[in-house]
Amino acid sequence: MIVSLVQFDDGARGVAAMTSDGARRVIGVSTMLELADLAVQSEMGLAALAETRLGDVVDLASVRLLTPIDHADDAHLLVSGTGLTHLGSAEGRDQMHRKAAENPDPTDSMKMFLMGVDGGKPVAGETGVQPEWFYKGDGAILAGPGDALTMPGFALDGGEEPEIAGIYLIASDGTPVRLGFALGNEFSDHVTERGNYLWLAHSKLRPAALGPELLLGDLPADVRGTSKIIRDGATVWEKPFLSGEANMSHSIANLEHHHFKYAGFRRPGDVHVHFFGTATLSFSEGFQTQPGDVFEIAAAPFTLPVSNPLAVGDTIVPQVRAL
Repeated sequence: MIVSLVQFDDGARGVAAMTSDGARRVIGVSTMLELADLAVQSEMGLAALAETRLGDVVDLASVRLLTPIDHADDAHLLVSGTGLTHLGSAEGRDQMHRKAAENPDPTDSMKMFLMGVDGGKPVAGETGVQPEWFYKGDGAILAGPGDALTMPGFALDGGEEPEIAGIYLIASDGTPVRLGFALGNEFSDHVTERGNYLWLAHSKLRPAALGPELLLGDLPADVRGTSKIIRDGATVWEKPFLSGEANMSHSIANLEHHHFKYAGFRRPGDVHVHFFGTATLSFSEGFQTQPGDVFEIAAAPFTLPVSNPLAVGDTIVPQVRAL
């Protein structure tokens, strides 16, 4: 049975299926998007289609693993996300924003979290409460396995966010089609966000990383993993994290509904990577990351981790020219 797919480069692009016999090349396609297009056109599932095209064994240790989805035109891949969706996710954000507000009343973060607890898992036929939503960037911001997560030179912080993301293709009739799920590091500037909640949008304009696997089928209700930070070869921070609907205040269907209800997000041929949120941050525990730190996120049923070093980019001060 094929449970996940990966993209790789061994001198040429390829897709491999993860099977009980190891990774096997999927014949006749060079990208995940190409395989997804064929699956949509043939009205087959990705696993079923890949099963008909299995080729030689691929030694994943000898190839360069890529993000599990990309697009030839970065502008046609949207990276977005939602927060305050996990049970326990409000505490860190509430403390962060309460310090900024210095107000004993519930913060907007806590109010939104409680709205999700009350109405984030609607019964069939009803619409649940809408979650927080944010934009991260286009396909150019996605860091592949082992690639650096480079925060801008003007950033005040670079902090990990272990999350699961849904991967989607918009079919020719405008229908969002979920291809699967990826383990990821949403990565944000929490110091900027702490300064003022209205800077949340700024804090999210950062790169994000995806693990190499596209997990097919439904996401398990209870996903348990570990988020760690490695410095000079030693683990300096580590904590388990939970995801899946059993640990969330929103259903995935509700998060999908409130993303794709916008017509602009249903443009045929576009790809969407949508992060579902987290409740585990090293920043919430006072940990300060440093350039060179390696973020490593692992969780079953994903067999391959997300691993990326932290780097700092140059500070570029653009000069606007008037015509």
